[in-house]
Amino acid sequence: MIELETDEGIVTLRLAHGKANALDVELLEALITALNELGDARAVIVTAGGSIFSAGVDLYRLLEGGEAYVRRFYPLLNEFVRAMVAFPAPLVIAANGHAIAGGGVMVLGGDYRLMAEGNGRVGTPELLVGVPLPAAVLEAVRAALPPERVNPVLFMGRTYPPAEALAAGLIDEVVPPDALAARAREVAEHLASISPAAFRLTKRMLRAPVLERVDASAALDVQALDVWLSPDTHARIRDYLARTVRK
Repeated sequence: MIELETDEGIVTLRLAHGKANALDVELLEALITALNELGDARAVIVTAGGSIFSAGVDLYRLLEGGEAYVRRFYPLLNEFVRAMVAFPAPLVIAANGHAIAGGGVMVLGGDYRLMAEGNGRVGTPELLVGVPLPAAVLEAVRAALPPERVNPVLFMGRTYPPAEALAAGLIDEVVPPDALAARAREVAEHLASISPAAFRLTKRMLRAPVLERVDASAALDVQALDVWLSPDTHARIRDYLARTVRK
């Protein structure tokens, strides 16, 4: 599900959950556990193999599981993204390919975001799918993007190829695929060389307003969950899958 490798205090967390690394209850639980246990690492690199970093929420599982599954999944998604935002050590994202919806949010949750050249795309099309972003997800996206890009990225729901993603501020650097791992390691080493106390406090101060906005949105988050649970939303998800997924 996830693979961990540690080298001189720098941990590489590799997603290994099927072809698309789709986010489901089990993967979210594994990621939350890993982040809770890795806070003392010098730095953490999050990446994956193949051509997909993460295709986002497992929509098929969401539809099949119904209300009971959604009620388990939704708070875990919030908890995972909050854990990324609050993660004290340097967090480097090395997206090897497609990073869509929840996968795009994972990219935006990093302290430094790399993406491989090629056909991969990154974006947050949740509204096109038919679901509002949970509070922690929305605030993570807002914190990561230039202010003038927040509305276009969220409301238009585009997915961006690497060069356009760089120009729009979704990522920090585009790297040849065969250089991605090495460059991620180089960035991680640089961030790890900073005084841990100075880095952690600076990051904590940067993230404090984000977490405060998440807490202030608790009532709206309940409303968002209601939308995720509604039959209309599930019909929209089915329609989205029928239009976008090739059988």
